[in-house]
Amino acid sequence: MNALEQLKQHTVVVADTGNFLQLAQFTPRDATTNPSLILKAVQQSEYAPLLAETVRARRGQPVDEIVDAVLVRFGCEILQIVPGRVSTEVDARLSFDREATLARARRIMGLYEAAGVPRERVLIKIASTWEGIQAARALEAQGIRCNLTLLFSFCQAVACGEAGVQLISPFVGRIYDWAKKAAGAQWDEAARAGENDPGVQSVSAIYHYYKRFGIRTEVMGASFRNVGQILALAGCDLLTISPELLAALQASDAPVPRRLDPERAARAELAHVSLDEQAFRWALNEDAMATEKLAEGIRAFAADAVRLDRMIEGLRA
Repeated sequence: MNALEQLKQHTVVVADTGNFLQLAQFTPRDATTNPSLILKAVQQSEYAPLLAETVRARRGQPVDEIVDAVLVRFGCEILQIVPGRVSTEVDARLSFDREATLARARRIMGLYEAAGVPRERVLIKIASTWEGIQAARALEAQGIRCNLTLLFSFCQAVACGEAGVQLISPFVGRIYDWAKKAAGAQWDEAARAGENDPGVQSVSAIYHYYKRFGIRTEVMGASFRNVGQILALAGCDLLTISPELLAALQASDAPVPRRLDPERAARAELAHVSLDEQAFRWALNEDAMATEKLAEGIRAFAADAVRLDRMIEGLRA
């Protein structure tokens, strides 16, 4: 078996892309998207007609409603290829507005249901701010499953677990990026590879904590920079991987042993943590990396949301 097939023996493989025409060759179970990936896809000739068609059908509607229709259209196309779930993201500009996030999430789910897609096949992606986590708590109580994204710190994971969210997406590569930049000339790539990678260590710590305390929230490592990071997390509940790295795994015949094991993790000697809003905000504030990367990620997704808005405005003019 190639490395991708071996990985699937330990972990649910998820494709991280808006380019659904690439999916079939990797046979992932689920797929994730984000504003940047959708923006990238709709600028390609293969997907431009899909965007134009969706805009034309909803020409008189507000831009934000058309945007959600575009996101759901891509999600429906993806669900024709993958057997599992698709993650669709709420506008990042609502990351600090619980009520607006709730309304947008419900509207996205309503569009999926109108298209005949059951709730069980959709995850609503929301940034892991305090407001986003509390919105997800309310949505989960209503049967709308959530994927909490832009997660960089242990305190975010703890709060998500306490909120009972379906799934979290801790970002491996962006943690790695920050640590490498912070270290500067002192960075030793070989010494910080594999299980010593700071992003890998973050996900591993969260995984062990969840399994130790029976937290049902799924852990899905995300944002990978290289195959080594992926292999170091073999055994994680899920891993969402770009098409480029899926292809690299498929082309490799390197052995893929299990690195994370739920039974071993359940025996870990760890202290239980509980966070109210004040404790959460302080813990996040004390983590410079998480604070910076969360803000940076929200800004980047928001900027791409603005670009998508302008593209749609141009098409409906």
